[in-house]
Order: sequence, then structure tokens, then C-alpha cells
Amino acid sequence: MKRTMACIGSMILIGALAGSPVAVAQETPKPLVPLKVQLVVSRYAADKKISSLPYTLWLTANDTRMTVVRMGVQVPFVTTVFGKDGATSTPTQSYQYRDVGTNIDCNAKSQADGSYYLDIRLNDSSVSIDPKESAQSPKGVPAFRNFTSNFTILLKDGQSAQYASATDPVSGETLKVDVTLNVLK
Repeated sequence: MKRTMACIGSMILIGALAGSPVAVAQETPKPLVPLKVQLVVSRYAADKKISSLPYTLWLTANDTRMTVVRMGVQVPFVTTVFGKDGATSTPTQSYQYRDVGTNIDCNAKSQADGSYYLDIRLNDSSVSIDPKESAQSPKGVPAFRNFTSNFTILLKDGQSAQYASATDPVSGETLKVDVTLNVLK
């Protein structure tokens, strides 16, 4: 059996080198399918919903390109620099900026059973200013939170699922991410 496979492989290689046409099985490309994907990033304090940010992406299944969404703002925060002014140090305040917002990359591939394999990369950052003094942060000083998730999920038309739930170790808030898929007709 090994000798037969080696002979067939050698004949294909010899035929290709001699310029003879060699039949190579190629996979038929899957048709492009328009989709609407909705991601909802929600924050909870215990059972109370604090915020809910929906993002709607229009993408094409079986396309090699990622659909990309970038939504954010640069947040200023005060920094203090001490300069030499004779015998004393004089504090000077200046501002630095930090990007805060949501970044989403998404791609989809259709499956034989009518479902869609979604590849989603999510990064959500936010700023929190605690009005009271705590061990983690002085009063009024911003804390920058960051949530990153790279995941795949299999959904059918009209199906929703909660794919992530994570609790902030400092504030105790829970971040939940829900995704819904709809095939556009």
C-alpha cells in the first residue's frame, strides 16, 4: 500500500514538473451570507443593571476580512511633576490622556447545519472614580478598568447567548456580554 501511494505521488510530481496538467481537488468556496451581529456589554452591581452598551455589526459570513468597530474617547487625568525652583520643589500639574472605550473584531463562517461560527475579539475599557477613600484608590483618583475576551461561539439565525460573565475584583461589579445573530434576507 505504501509503495502504491509513493508511486502515485511520484507520478503527480513528475507530471507537474513535465508541464502536464494535474487535477488537484479544490474546495468550493462557501457563498457569502450577510449577517447582523449584536453584542451587548452590560455592567451589574449585585442584581442591579448599571449600564448596557449595545453594538451592532453588519458582516459577511465566509469573507476572509474581519469586521472592525472602534468606539472610544481619550480621557484626561492629572499628573504632577516636581521641578527644581531654587531650594524648594514646585509642583506643576499637567494632563495625560488614556484611551477608554470598546474595540470589537468579528468574523463568521457558515456551517453545513445552518449555524454560524463567530470569531469575536472584544476589548472594553472604562474609567471609574471612587467618591470615597478606599484601600484600592484614593478619593477622586481615576481607576482604569479593562476587560478582554477572544472567543468563538456557534449560533443559528435568531439565536442569542451570553458568552461571558466576569466580576471586577476591585469594585465587585459584574460585566456580562450577550451576542445575537440574525441572517439578513
